[in-house]
Amino acid sequence: MLSAASFARRRARYTAPMPEPPAAVETETGASPSASIVWLHGLGADGHDFAPIVPQLAARLPRPTRFVFPHAPVRPVTINGGMAMRAWFDIYGIDREIRQDEAGIRASAEVAGALIRRENERGVRSERIVLAGFSQGGAVALHQGLRHPQTLAGIMGLSTALPLGATVAGEAHAANAATPILLAHGTLDAVLPFALGTASRDALRALGYDVTWHEYPMPHAVSPDEIRDIGDWLAKVLA
Repeated sequence: MLSAASFARRRARYTAPMPEPPAAVETETGASPSASIVWLHGLGADGHDFAPIVPQLAARLPRPTRFVFPHAPVRPVTINGGMAMRAWFDIYGIDREIRQDEAGIRASAEVAGALIRRENERGVRSERIVLAGFSQGGAVALHQGLRHPQTLAGIMGLSTALPLGATVAGEAHAANAATPILLAHGTLDAVLPFALGTASRDALRALGYDVTWHEYPMPHAVSPDEIRDIGDWLAKVLA
């Protein structure tokens, strides 16, 4: 795990200037929210994708909370024949041996960091912020959450896989060494295979992270049982 000073020096070697936060769909569960959930959508979706489940989660949250659902930029995606769509990074293939779009992952992770900083500027402390994402968005959430230089309330990855896994041990920031992580995956997932989810869980646990794991008999989607479990976990980490 890196110290704050070591992290700053390393990040300066491979990052561009801090980006501006992208446009986002925002929903507040009450006046003057003191907690925030930054939630990144999956490939080809947009910030509206998970907004409809906010009412199901709101009743379980212990404090007024702002949900921030940013829109990824539109870019060509190799795995889909170069078709342009909203994507946090390019995807060359679904296989642990296939080269990953490291530059794209790191750039979108910086965007996630910018969204967290904006919540800080609005008066929400980092320890009251959950960084979450589904599928491709979950990969970005894991990448940035583990490296973020301030302690977060939690990191959530749904139907996703840990990106650039070989770099985690050397780049992870000590601020989030004990941050709760929620991972959930469908056993019938044909888009991002279940085995990639369990491998990500095992890799994080081997590094000492506090990982809560849920699996469901579903495809690449979100189920009512999963929404219930997400609500329970959010209530715990934002208590």
